[in-house]
Amino acid sequence: MLTSNFMLSPAITPVAFSMAAVVTWGTSDFLGGFGTRRTNAFVFTTLVNCGGLAFMALLASQSHAAFPSLRSAAWLLAGGMTGGGCLALFYRALSSGSMGLAAPVAAVIAAGIPALVGMITQGLPGKLALMGFALAVIGLWLVAGSGGGSDAQLSSLALAALSGVGFAGFYLCVHQAGSGSPVWFALLTRFGGLLSTGAVVLAQGRIRELANGRVSWAALVGCLDSSGTMLFVHASQTGRLDEAVILSSLYPAVTVILARIFLAEHFSPRKLVGLLSILAAVPMIAAG
Repeated sequence: MLTSNFMLSPAITPVAFSMAAVVTWGTSDFLGGFGTRRTNAFVFTTLVNCGGLAFMALLASQSHAAFPSLRSAAWLLAGGMTGGGCLALFYRALSSGSMGLAAPVAAVIAAGIPALVGMITQGLPGKLALMGFALAVIGLWLVAGSGGGSDAQLSSLALAALSGVGFAGFYLCVHQAGSGSPVWFALLTRFGGLLSTGAVVLAQGRIRELANGRVSWAALVGCLDSSGTMLFVHASQTGRLDEAVILSSLYPAVTVILARIFLAEHFSPRKLVGLLSILAAVPMIAAG
């Protein structure tokens, strides 16, 4: 039995890393959206980036992994700057509207754009991905066009869609970076995010607000979010990349569940159908 368990571990390991990324990413999104309710989104996200960067720097100092090449580092910084700025918009979307709707909308767009890029460069994807696109369109129409939504909720969905575009840029840049140490990948993308959000905070003259921006809460969110990135890279490098992408793309479900439990979010039947359609579409598109 002991031998059998060890024989199974190579197959189980990437799945475990992917599911751990789902939990950490989904939880960090929920906590990030909640933390932004009383703080400027870019101030809070700057603190998130600081917390995640410090945590990854601590892990990197204990690691003997090689630093990525200059080319890879440049792509990772670019991805971090793209995703880091849009993370602030995403937290704002989560805090100003429905978390249970904003998270899946951002995720399906983040998955859809790389798939569209793949269509242009590699041809049409498989039938499952095409079905996922159809489900996503139906789900987005049901969620955004169901009527009765407040201006705040519609603004939240618009911000979620915009942040999804930024997250897609993050994924594309990280893909261009190639393989390397998960710790260094997470550290460099987090540093890029800090450059992006920090510049906005300076431009807005909000530097003094950093001391009152829920530092401990933001640091926790940063550690969770960076851990999710590191776990995802581990999963993609110890198993199949496509399987890691499909499994880890389920993270919005965690945010939806937490919003339902702790914020008692309710959805109309039409929006519920749209939400479930989007959640189903994300891994289908990622599979393409």
